[in-house]
Amino acid sequence: MPTVKKGLLLVNLGTPDAPETGAVRRYLREFLSDPRVLDIHPVGRWMLLNLIILPFRPARSAEAYQKVWTQEGSPLLVHGRALAEAVAGRLAGEYEVALAMRYGNPSLPEAVRALRARGVSEFTVLPLYPQEATSSSSSTRARIYEVLGESWDVAPVRSLPAFHDDPGFLDAFAAVARPVIAGARADHVLFSYHGLPERHMRKSDPSGQHCLASAGCCDVLTEVNRHCYRAQCFATTRALVERLGLASGGYTTSFQSRLGRTPWVKPYTDLVLPELAQKGVRRLAVMCPAFVADCLETLEEIGLRAREQFLGCGGESLTLVPSLNAHPTWVDAVCNLVRGADRAAPGVTSGPRASALPEPLPRE
Repeated sequence: MPTVKKGLLLVNLGTPDAPETGAVRRYLREFLSDPRVLDIHPVGRWMLLNLIILPFRPARSAEAYQKVWTQEGSPLLVHGRALAEAVAGRLAGEYEVALAMRYGNPSLPEAVRALRARGVSEFTVLPLYPQEATSSSSSTRARIYEVLGESWDVAPVRSLPAFHDDPGFLDAFAAVARPVIAGARADHVLFSYHGLPERHMRKSDPSGQHCLASAGCCDVLTEVNRHCYRAQCFATTRALVERLGLASGGYTTSFQSRLGRTPWVKPYTDLVLPELAQKGVRRLAVMCPAFVADCLETLEEIGLRAREQFLGCGGESLTLVPSLNAHPTWVDAVCNLVRGADRAAPGVTSGPRASALPEPLPRE
């Protein structure tokens, strides 16, 4: 029987090719044309994108990217490549490894072609989003099924689930954060996650009655809300608080990056910052556990803009805790996620059921 060669796709959301208006416009067009991202009527999505967003936002976003761009390129891409290289070294002889972006480059089709050129005939996909969201995790899975389905012979594929409660992921973030928080002498820690429209949460509620129905709907993960992005974010916070030994009242969870006028999940980071300053917080540390690699949302939105806002409200310092990037403990965690999936389900499933790996109930 011929030997099966396995490939691992590490997939993050994406980045423009350059911090320039044209490149950012191309990236935003691809990103915001996804109906799982802008989940409105196609005509409304076209009008919003082409008449309101694309004529104005690319120039502003390009300016923001210019503030964090490195000589090697986009921080997200630089850190992604470093992670893929490190994981490939650890999994040598087990997996061929490639990095892909859901939007932009390296694209999923490009990464699949590269792995096939190395003889890969079975695929494992790890969407690099700790918490589950249709606009990120599900969109990535749908696209990889589409890409692989373009071939006459469709390769077996398996997609790993969100890892918001994975001990390796949590231990890695705690290991990165602990010395930074201590060095900053932080008197409060803010856990800032990427925001999503409230309607996305409600669409993921099978009961139609639980999500955002009460102030404490995300306090405990149950069978009803176990796939809820907001609930998983709060679960990640609770697990990190325990690992970091933070006192009750010494931390806050919030959500950043909201866009437009529709309600997004609360509380909003830009509104929490002045509230914390008014309560007497002076030295604030900010962790962004929805991002496994530093990017525009961490480096510019939090590291620059949020810092300026907090200091302007009377704060003394705001310290951004770096993301996991290619930290050795995170590399270990990624390899353990992949190997753990092999042990749990050694066979690879084709098609949309590939994401249905045995998924333990969260431990928090």
